[in-house]
Amino acid sequence: MTTSTVYTQVTRVSADICERAMQTSVSDLHEAMGGTLAKAQTMSHLMRPLLSGVRIAGPAVTAHCPPGDNLMMHKSLYMAQKGDVLMVQCAESGAQWGDMAAFYAKQKGLAGVVVDGFIRDTDDLIELQSAVWSTKIGPSSPQKNGHGSVNAPIVCDGVHVEPGDLVVADGDGVIVIPRQLAESVVERALQRKNKEDAVRQLILKGEHPWHLHGCDKNYEKLGIQDIQSTWNQL
Repeated sequence: MTTSTVYTQVTRVSADICERAMQTSVSDLHEAMGGTLAKAQTMSHLMRPLLSGVRIAGPAVTAHCPPGDNLMMHKSLYMAQKGDVLMVQCAESGAQWGDMAAFYAKQKGLAGVVVDGFIRDTDDLIELQSAVWSTKIGPSSPQKNGHGSVNAPIVCDGVHVEPGDLVVADGDGVIVIPRQLAESVVERALQRKNKEDAVRQLILKGEHPWHLHGCDKNYEKLGIQDIQSTWNQL
């Protein structure tokens, strides 16, 4: 017999860490995590934002739905709190997110939603300024009577997500930072951002990225000869 698993409690990453993460970017956080972990915790190029110029950061609330059904999405949406990021896994047909869910989420104060699967009503979502990332768009309507899970670990677009993990999403994609690592990763990302801000000040003073990033030294090591002519004068 198929059953559902629904956990009512979530140990969330702190609001302070989420606020600090909003000062960084997915790219900075990816660099701060580094190595195979950063690759494992960053969603693929298929996960794209509906809106441009939007960034969110918040604790994950998870839902896993069977094909063509979004009952567990609605259960997680009902249970979610202000500032949460709803993480939904249902890669098959049946839109998990639409205008009514987005309208409710906006009133509730959710940070946003990430859907490994379909969303619909995209014109209305844009008008609502719904902060949503998804892998697919399509008009099919889901049922609301299927088993699944809420606030249990899921795999969303190939990334392991546990309830309460830090989710950050912007125009570059979506990254999920394990809750226990969130504070240290965010701090390293902020340090990286501060260094880049200092480089921008040097550029304003006339410096060149070619030198500031060490490109000139690397170029010299390669032994490349600059040819003092146009390509067709040889």
